[in-house]
Amino acid sequence: MPAKEVDRRRRTGRRERNATCPRERQDMTEQDQRTSRGATGRPRTRKDGPFGRWRTSDILITAAIGVVFGVVFIVADGLWDLTKPLFTWFPPAQALIYGLWLVPSVLAPYLTRKAGAGVLAELIGSLVELPAGLGGGGVLLLYGLAQGVAAEVGYAIFGYRMWRRINPFIAGATAGVAPAVLDNVLYYSTWPFGWQVSYGIAAIVSTAVVGGVLSLVLHAALRSSGALPARRG
Repeated sequence: MPAKEVDRRRRTGRRERNATCPRERQDMTEQDQRTSRGATGRPRTRKDGPFGRWRTSDILITAAIGVVFGVVFIVADGLWDLTKPLFTWFPPAQALIYGLWLVPSVLAPYLTRKAGAGVLAELIGSLVELPAGLGGGGVLLLYGLAQGVAAEVGYAIFGYRMWRRINPFIAGATAGVAPAVLDNVLYYSTWPFGWQVSYGIAAIVSTAVVGGVLSLVLHAALRSSGALPARRG
């Protein structure tokens, strides 16, 4: 075969291969994206997810929530004493202001999307509250641990995968079970059973409403200000 004919066929073959390569490369790229990215389009890594490694922002957000609300706890302790005369008609109704003590346990997981953030934030808040001398240190830490774990249950029942607006309210309700039980056992064991039940219901309603509303409000405020990492929004 003449050399010119061989050279012509080689050039034709290269052009045909080059014409199909872009489409093949595109198909490969799309397949790679489907296998390496989740439904959100964000690359999947072992570091992602509620049980993955904590980022610096996760730690800072959780710690800040704990410290700020530790101060709120101290103020709330004083508010509790001041409002007692208002509830002499029905003492269990005072639990309606209980939600202030459980906001960190609901808010921290909702902002960080990390399992255990509620326990850590609530314990930090309890530690900040300790120097005020309002109650025994062991009791405060017990409450912090119990309330944090109870709030985590509200997120854990969905596998820490659902972060809709209803979730902070659910976590707040489960968090309220902790003080509903502990307070009745440690402080109000002599109350009539009906009062104890009423106190428990009031505590659960308060933590569900206060924890849920404040979590949504603070989440929206942080997101609009740019203080919340994009992946949390």
